[in-house]
Amino acid sequence: MATPNGTLRAVRMGLLMSQDEFARAIRQAGDQAGAPNDASKRLVQRWESGTTTAPRPVYARALEAVTGLPIEALGFPPVTLARIADDGHGGHDLQDSPLGVPVANGSPTPQTAPRGNYSGIWLSTYEYVSSGRGNQVFTGKHHVVLLQHGNRLTGRSLPGASLNPDSPLTLDLQVDGSTVTGTWTEQTASEGYYRGARYFGALQMLAEPTGRRMAGKWVGFGKEFDVNTGPWELRLLDSSTDKGTLASYNRPPE
Repeated sequence: MATPNGTLRAVRMGLLMSQDEFARAIRQAGDQAGAPNDASKRLVQRWESGTTTAPRPVYARALEAVTGLPIEALGFPPVTLARIADDGHGGHDLQDSPLGVPVANGSPTPQTAPRGNYSGIWLSTYEYVSSGRGNQVFTGKHHVVLLQHGNRLTGRSLPGASLNPDSPLTLDLQVDGSTVTGTWTEQTASEGYYRGARYFGALQMLAEPTGRRMAGKWVGFGKEFDVNTGPWELRLLDSSTDKGTLASYNRPPE
């Protein structure tokens, strides 16, 4: 059974685009780059359902142009390049195979079923220290669309819904009981203090029994190649993800 690509769906919904609009934007991006494509609503559906797991390069480049994210951050598996090595007998063999990923102990790691469905609009709040500004503490806030598929949570901030404009946030999380663990990525504004730098790191939180709040800490690298950490909280604002609800939260958090 195909695994749905919740990351791509969350990114598309975060852009406030229907599948038709997303396909049209991909076609337009291809035309502007001089590499036309035939993206359609049906193709977007195949990507999001997991039926098609690896877009052709012409689509991958257009997807990156539309979303502003690398193809690996859109829920598609990274392209594994096979390396050629001397086989010691006058020839060369493939050192790594791109056909699969080994599993520890030969079997998948069992996962605890999630305690509830966390799909909806969430207020994401984290704190960080800016060493370049006298070690002041700053707060980052986003309205984030979270979508759940089994044990996996994928999130994307709405385009106009960050405390700092043009600073999109993406989340890729896994739920194990009340523990939520994963990664975060934020592309800072090109005109902001960090001049368009891309930051990423790990995140671990505990979900409250109500299913309406998660709280924990983030970890990430700083400018001086040190490891930083700070608090991070997600609060549920609305369990609906329809277009009207998304539009109502497409504004900077208070």
